[in-house]
Amino acid sequence: MKSISTLTSSTATDAFLLGIDGGGSGTRVILADAHGVELARASGGPSGLGLGVERAWKSIEDACRSAFTNAALPFDWRACALGCGLAGVNNADWLAGFLAAAPEVRALRVESDAYTTVVGAHGGEPGVIVALGTGSIAASLDQEGVCRTAGGYGFPSGDEASGAWLGLRAVVHLQRVLDGRAAEDGWSRELLARTGATDRNSLVVWLCNANQTAYATLAPSVFAFRDHPAAGRLLAQAGQEIEALVAALDPHGALPIALCGGLAVPYEPFVSLDLRERMRAPSADSAAGALELARRAASESREAAGTAR
Repeated sequence: MKSISTLTSSTATDAFLLGIDGGGSGTRVILADAHGVELARASGGPSGLGLGVERAWKSIEDACRSAFTNAALPFDWRACALGCGLAGVNNADWLAGFLAAAPEVRALRVESDAYTTVVGAHGGEPGVIVALGTGSIAASLDQEGVCRTAGGYGFPSGDEASGAWLGLRAVVHLQRVLDGRAAEDGWSRELLARTGATDRNSLVVWLCNANQTAYATLAPSVFAFRDHPAAGRLLAQAGQEIEALVAALDPHGALPIALCGGLAVPYEPFVSLDLRERMRAPSADSAAGALELARRAASESREAAGTAR
């Protein structure tokens, strides 16, 4: 899904491009000039649409302002063409709300973070990615530029091998320990520290308030205690889920693969040797893919303005 809105009140010489990668854990922004030359980067709070449209735009605006500050430039939405790769745009209502709340920008194009990730990772060439952060999704790009996705149905039923998926399952170990169904150990003490719980009742309070971002904060403990039998089983299952996502998009094993996101490197030892042999480091990140969207949006805005004249 995508949308383009245009303004024609300013010239290309005072235009800027903003590539925005927004997910459940944070927002990353690349600021470039009208020719695509990078000027600055910045980051901000979560902007995945599942956390709310108002929160998403607040995080995006804060990060964009920071990028302009880092470049020692004045910030004005009207001079900006935005390319956004966001988690949650497959929900039509969330996307419509996001577009309706957009500020008065020069141009806007919105795609899923899966699309911008695969574009960035393989430089626009054919390939497969599995994005592994707070959420997860796999995407492929073929020779015709067609993007297909697998997974990414969202927390809590989907997003296999994501940080939230791991955390949701990790906390089960803590529940068992607090009940006396399992012995206290280093992992359960780490989970207590991360949740701030001290007993069963305080953990229930944490669980009642927890969202995907909160569960994802537990994921690092699973990797830290990978030798724990329960944690090891979780990581092995996650590795199998990653392989299934890739196989769904590339059943013949012909395309290069990139694992992307904050959990990409930690997961590498838990996928098969066959998959590791096909893996390559991403050429660029999702924010760079989003910057390409911004470039396209700006170009279409200029073409539309020329046609109108």
